[in-house]
Amino acid sequence: MSHDPELGILARRRIEAEIIKPIYEILKRDFGAGRAQAVIGEAVGQAAVAAGREFAAQEPDGTSVESFVALQRLWEKDDALQVEVLASDHERYHYDVTRCRYAEMYQQMGLAEIGHLLSCNRDSEFIVGYAPQVKLERSSTIMSGKPRCDFRYALKHDDGEPA
Repeated sequence: MSHDPELGILARRRIEAEIIKPIYEILKRDFGAGRAQAVIGEAVGQAAVAAGREFAAQEPDGTSVESFVALQRLWEKDDALQVEVLASDHERYHYDVTRCRYAEMYQQMGLAEIGHLLSCNRDSEFIVGYAPQVKLERSSTIMSGKPRCDFRYALKHDDGEPA
């Protein structure tokens, strides 16, 4: 998968959702909503890990919290997210999203029931592929009806827990 730096993630997700929507509808019809969501979730999760690895391979000095922060412009492009950064250094990147056009887009496309699979769940999978030494903790998302998404990325200690 080529990652054109001119095309923001919001635009990519719209294109993907237009392709996934009819596939999801057929899977849901033939296998039920639960199985259809499991298949979409697994496929999107695998794609997210692969995308993380592809982005990581483009980092000449290896990945870090700082290199990950530099990528955020792709997710924010086209006014896709309104973000409040709470902490950002070499060990952590903590921020809240207060407006999410991804959630708005999936709602408009009639895909709200799988929006979390198409976007939110990618976050924890992407970081596994991109920087496995970094962990994401998140307790709420706009997609699930909360007022904000709380992203807490941090370097893992030797015990696997965030710094």
